[in-house]
Amino acid sequence: MGITKSDLFSPEQNELALLAKVLAHPARIAILQHLIQAKTCINSNLVNELGLAQATISQHLRELKDVQLIQGNIEGASMSYCINPEKWLHIRSLLNSLFDSYPNSNCC
Repeated sequence: MGITKSDLFSPEQNELALLAKVLAHPARIAILQHLIQAKTCINSNLVNELGLAQATISQHLRELKDVQLIQGNIEGASMSYCINPEKWLHIRSLLNSLFDSYPNSNCC
């Protein structure tokens, strides 16, 4: 597979592609859903909730944090994570813009 020529695409297209790549793993979706349902910052209880190893969860948290979908704070000896509301709204806007651009007409 070749290298993507990201300079051929708009910043919005590149950003949406990166976010879609991060969202393309069911464990990350499960983490996001758990954070949304918790309605508060959570810490290491994800191991019990998801049934995945701590190292695996840490990797997925890092991927979500790298694109700023979640944010973390150090509380004592552990990290607490929550949804980053500004980024969440921005991603919603990008996705809505893509979906709303479809005219919903029969093209074939």
